[in-house]
Amino acid sequence: MLQAGPQAIRPSGHQDPNILTPVGVTRRDFLRSATAVSVGALAGIAAYGVAYERHRLQRVVRDVPVRGLPPALDGLRIGMITDVHHSAVVSAGDVTRAVMLLKEAAPDMVVLGGDYVSFFDRGYISPVAELLAPLAGAPHGSFAVLGNHDDERDVPAALASRGFTVLKDQRTALTVRGERLDLAGIRFWTRTPGEIAGVLKGTGGTTILIAHDPRRLVEAAALDVQLVLSGHTHGGQVIVPAIGAIAGRKFPVLAGFAARENTSLFVSRGVGTVYVPVRINCPPDVAVLTLRRAAMAHL
Repeated sequence: MLQAGPQAIRPSGHQDPNILTPVGVTRRDFLRSATAVSVGALAGIAAYGVAYERHRLQRVVRDVPVRGLPPALDGLRIGMITDVHHSAVVSAGDVTRAVMLLKEAAPDMVVLGGDYVSFFDRGYISPVAELLAPLAGAPHGSFAVLGNHDDERDVPAALASRGFTVLKDQRTALTVRGERLDLAGIRFWTRTPGEIAGVLKGTGGTTILIAHDPRRLVEAAALDVQLVLSGHTHGGQVIVPAIGAIAGRKFPVLAGFAARENTSLFVSRGVGTVYVPVRINCPPDVAVLTLRRAAMAHL
């Protein structure tokens, strides 16, 4: 009689409870589970960006090198607030916290960088101007420019009535600590070298250009402007790890300091949000900038 080997043993119909039976996982099951996990993670990140990150206001304090800055102007402090976007999703409380955070720093001069409301919403123009009013009357002036969400009549009128000097393709010559300081402001739609040169005509000494869009760094450098202050980018608003901000590729810098030739640039991340009420890896800010003398080689 032939002896049955191990391969010939038949199951008895009763499984040993100590033996685990492997469970098959199909490719479809795996993809479905992975998708669920990914969607859940993205939803969690988005919820964080809506509920927390967009309210995590910071005050950025830094030195900004300025080529040819007179010794008397070394240490001049400029407070900057931009891209407020007061709306149904950027509350009066959000704006007030930003205003108070900047006001507490007591800067020598205040600059408003544009986009006070979203999509030209007239219902928020007077309220946002009133919320910003505590920043008017800085020792060496409080100045404003227009962004791409601002109209050219109601917004300037509302800000001017609260004590701000609105520079709509205009410049003004200040005397600060006995030195001349030219401050020029352009609208978002003022872009060509010829248009900007017309605004800058007659400047001398140290010139600061307030331009909502940081891409105006190119024209400013060609026109030998010493410093540009900008917003518009929101710092990217949503920064994806290992990828960055998709919108950032068209700007010289999304936030912080940059330089081109002899021209310095600072870009604020701004206060509010637009399109979607979320910030990820990109908290809102107000900025306090201290001007410092810098040789051309150090920019």
